[in-house]
Amino acid sequence: MQSGPRPGYRLALIAAALAVVVVLLGAYTRLTHAGLGCPDWPGCYGFLAVPMSEHKQVLAAERFPDAPLEVRKGWNEMVHRYFAGALGLVILGLAVQALRRRGEAGQPVKLPLLLLAVVIAQAIFGMWTVTLQLWPQIVTTHLLGGFATLSLLFLLCLRLSGRLPPLSVPMAPGLRLFAGLAMALVIGQIALGGWVSSNYAAVACTDFPTCHGQWWPQMDFARAFDLTHHDIGPNYLGGLLYGEARTAIHVAHRIGALLITLVLLALAWRLHRHGLGPLAVLLLAALAVQVALGISNVLLNLPLAVAVAHNGGGAALLLVLVLINYRLRLPRQAIARTHAATRTGALSRDPNDAGGVELPSQ
Repeated sequence: MQSGPRPGYRLALIAAALAVVVVLLGAYTRLTHAGLGCPDWPGCYGFLAVPMSEHKQVLAAERFPDAPLEVRKGWNEMVHRYFAGALGLVILGLAVQALRRRGEAGQPVKLPLLLLAVVIAQAIFGMWTVTLQLWPQIVTTHLLGGFATLSLLFLLCLRLSGRLPPLSVPMAPGLRLFAGLAMALVIGQIALGGWVSSNYAAVACTDFPTCHGQWWPQMDFARAFDLTHHDIGPNYLGGLLYGEARTAIHVAHRIGALLITLVLLALAWRLHRHGLGPLAVLLLAALAVQVALGISNVLLNLPLAVAVAHNGGGAALLLVLVLINYRLRLPRQAIARTHAATRTGALSRDPNDAGGVELPSQ
């Protein structure tokens, strides 16, 4: 019997909606080259908002002579920070609420606390993104942290909703494992997409399906994925890698997209075979939209709206896989039965075998 939403469900929904906004604003900030719109953190040129008056702008120029103020980029960055700060406060509220209700049945505690830890880490990586001047490793990790926050909030909403219990029909263990593998591969592809973005490699190839008119153009994979090569210190706005390294990153992302497409098509087919047509259709729709947006980015030379939508599409695809894995999970009762059967099986071995000691006969 399905129960209604548990306490905290609406707050979790608000947090998830805020997380979607933060992820999209983060993409917008990167794509408008506004990551250093404010060269300090958490303020902007020493102020709580972008300096607008002539007096404040003079002070900003004196404080940061090497970082001229661009008002529009400053606001792009600060709006992202404002929404991220609001999200952090809501997640703090979820964690406090979970601790206060930790004795109630069905109340998740570890998940809200994990979310709080992740959002604190996100704030630190957001600061480092600015202070380390868009260091690609930090930017990519910050992007992954945003997707992780959104995914965990979505999972919390599912758990608090009380409307989506585990599927009652028996599922082959192989299907659950395959769905988990598919989600892991999508996370890896998102990380690769973050590496494309942080190294400004999205337009390294401007044709499709070839790149520079070739199926396998000149590329430098060693340089492209050498994490020790990116020194801390220089300003990475615009990227520092040369053409062949950026081409390698772009092509690697395409290869990853092809692999992900094949895996998700196979997952959709297996879901359909097990009578889970709606989940299969949802997965195929999210995949089709994301592939179309990715190809459009190349052919249309990275238009801002399409590029932001591509980030959103990646998040949507990940959430669909979170939903699939959540529905395929084993019910707690089944897990308990499995553990009980294991213990019973261990105890029901030869009754005359008591640790190697022979029992006396009656």
